[in-house]
Amino acid sequence: MATITPAEPVEAPPRRARRPVGRRVTALLPVLGLLPFVAYVFVFMVVPTINVAIGAFKDNDGVYTLDNITGLFDSTMLHTLWNSVVVSGVSAILGAVLGMILAALVVSAPATSLLRRAVMALTSVFAQFGGVTLAFAFIATVGSQGIITLWLAGHGGFDLYGNGWLYSVRGLILVYLYFQIPLMVVVFVPALEGLRPQWREAAISLGATRWQYLKEVAIPLLRPAFLGSVLLLFANAFAAYATAAALVSQGQIILPLMIRAGLTSEVLLGRQHLAYAIALEMIVVVAIVMTAYALLLRRTARWLR
Repeated sequence: MATITPAEPVEAPPRRARRPVGRRVTALLPVLGLLPFVAYVFVFMVVPTINVAIGAFKDNDGVYTLDNITGLFDSTMLHTLWNSVVVSGVSAILGAVLGMILAALVVSAPATSLLRRAVMALTSVFAQFGGVTLAFAFIATVGSQGIITLWLAGHGGFDLYGNGWLYSVRGLILVYLYFQIPLMVVVFVPALEGLRPQWREAAISLGATRWQYLKEVAIPLLRPAFLGSVLLLFANAFAAYATAAALVSQGQIILPLMIRAGLTSEVLLGRQHLAYAIALEMIVVVAIVMTAYALLLRRTARWLR
């Protein structure tokens, strides 16, 4: 006769320990803290971008059309785009080179140096200095009735004002350098500070000269940071509006001023949606530039850790 073995008791799965309510609330605090920022970005960046993207493909009657996009290839629009690229590119390259030299001088000073702290404080302020105030400063200095212009005309007969170069592409480049150079100092100093003294000492101990250290170690490490800074300065100048609007009252020599003309000028009356297309064009250019900047910044961050 077969014997019946009693079934083994099945163990109940262990219960998950419930996290205390206080701990769950604490874990949610970082998420709750981000909500105002997410709301700000959504309202003031995402929604306007979507609105611009949709408006670029509509006419004044709300009908979808490609006329605004094809209007970007007009000779006047292409010339304005070229001016914007020239102003942004030249001011970015010059600002990056001059700012790098100034940043190197700043880093060479001791961290507790009063001069270093003063320069960093001033550059942080000047990097955000623009608009009507900056335009007025240049007009009052080198404009047609500027202090330096009148002084040079009275003491040497030199006409600094010339044919109004201050209100042209060359003038914008000079004015933009006023905030491009300080911005370069602010963004490039951390990269220079990331160069550890041990690397230089190791190179010298192995018999390398100062130039060999710069060529083989410092420059390759700083190249991504420098190129990324140039791209950041380009995007900064490409999207700048207030300074150019205050300085150039006649004509639309760069894209931000062309957007203003599309919304307010009687010349482009009835083609307000062309301004949406120009804004979309600028968004695409800045997005490409900032994507490249983010990739270079990620590469730089590897050795800054």
